[in-house]
Amino acid sequence: MKFENYDVVIVGASNAGGMAAASAIQKNAKVLVIDKMNSAGYLYRDTIAAIGSRAQKKAGVNIDKTKLLNFLSAFAQDNVDQRLLRTWADHSAEPVDWLDEKVLQPKGAYMQATSDAPYETLINTAFPTGNEVTNKEGTYWEMEYGNWVIAKLKELGVEFAWHTKLEHLTTENGRVTGLVVKDEESKAVSTINAKNVIICSGGYGTNQALMQKWNPLGLKTNMYTDSQRDDGSGIVAAMEIGAAKDEQPASIVFNRGAVPVGTNAKDYYEVDLTPPDDPGYLWLGSYPFLKVNLNGERFFNESAPYQFDMNSASKQPGYLEVTIWNEKTMTDDVLRQFHTLGCSRLGFPGIFTGDEAREEVAKRVDEGFVQKADSIEELAEKLQLPIENLKKSIARYNELAEKKQDDDFGKEGFRLYPIEDGPYYGTWLGGRLLATLDGLRINTKMQVLNERGQVIPGLYAAGNCSGGFFWGSYPDRVPGLTASHAMTFGMLAGRYATEDLRKE
Repeated sequence: MKFENYDVVIVGASNAGGMAAASAIQKNAKVLVIDKMNSAGYLYRDTIAAIGSRAQKKAGVNIDKTKLLNFLSAFAQDNVDQRLLRTWADHSAEPVDWLDEKVLQPKGAYMQATSDAPYETLINTAFPTGNEVTNKEGTYWEMEYGNWVIAKLKELGVEFAWHTKLEHLTTENGRVTGLVVKDEESKAVSTINAKNVIICSGGYGTNQALMQKWNPLGLKTNMYTDSQRDDGSGIVAAMEIGAAKDEQPASIVFNRGAVPVGTNAKDYYEVDLTPPDDPGYLWLGSYPFLKVNLNGERFFNESAPYQFDMNSASKQPGYLEVTIWNEKTMTDDVLRQFHTLGCSRLGFPGIFTGDEAREEVAKRVDEGFVQKADSIEELAEKLQLPIENLKKSIARYNELAEKKQDDDFGKEGFRLYPIEDGPYYGTWLGGRLLATLDGLRINTKMQVLNERGQVIPGLYAAGNCSGGFFWGSYPDRVPGLTASHAMTFGMLAGRYATEDLRKE
């Protein structure tokens, strides 16, 4: 492909990149989106957080903005730029409303708000921030809408170059002037001239060298990375020209990574290249069943956020946990009583029905990821756990479940369910890295900063490659936040990048 000169070139065609292109093209800019893969539509997320979207107003959802911002700051122990949090909160409804009006409704789909977030304990403080991309039947997420976004952008005049990978940024007198890119098929290298560049290339979870450098504990505690495109190339290219990056890791992790019994977590890190048939995926891993360490001992409150679960496991032998349940626990009535949030909840807007959950467990049993037994003794042997320790842990758990009061770790009474009769199930469980979230330092106009906090002219960033917004573990009790962070900051990056052109 022969490239022309562009007002704005966007690196990455997913959530942040798509919204950046949408806002830039509406300012009559000449816009090019490059992406190293051949598509991006399936990456668009179906739960998008917001404060004050039209769908939320229709549903009567009112969120206290100041309370939410204080919660996010406290959650990160103030290892964030609060100005970025405020910028997100003030603009988060804009991409949700744009998608609803311009992309979903013309196809018969629509945005609907999730109105409940009923969590009782301090560690599970939650907010009803989710906006669900809903199919026209109202029965499930609209999984095709990402392709609709890209089609809409093309209709508006956005150009796309697929199989085109960012190699380096070009500069002149300290200003970014374009990009050096490589065609992933022909391996030809080209230079693209651009007045402004917006990096929306995601994190670095697939790059094990960068994981070892920037998030070594995450490399140990995650068994899989579901961010198969995230090689860190956008972050590295910006750092080559002096961009600053967050100094501590941040990530979003699911506790759904089933592994074979006996797995050494330090040596097990698989890159998932086959969605949606994800290897070792166990939806029930995110349910607060009894969880023990490799010594068969219960060690924490299983009702914690997904990633807190993996944080607790990282302090146990082998960086893993073992989750234990029985046949009765998998009935719809019991699963419904756990009332989880986001994609782990039973039925829409979650991703599984009870039948699908049971089918998945049966499949994992056949594959050897989940062990099934008629007695606790047999289960302990199959899981390579000390038999007496496991029997003692289950007996104590049943005692607490009987009185609906967790005197040991404080789990909510309604989430205590006894494990009294077989068949019994168990699996060794680790994390699934959805994305790394530590990235390039930016200001509230999405401009990338150098080590002195100064703007690098011509360079913007949004989404998981941008930093300052998350720290440590992802606050999953604010459903849809990482998607909203990407879309909101992408939209703002496209807006500011084109507005700055008009000032020159």
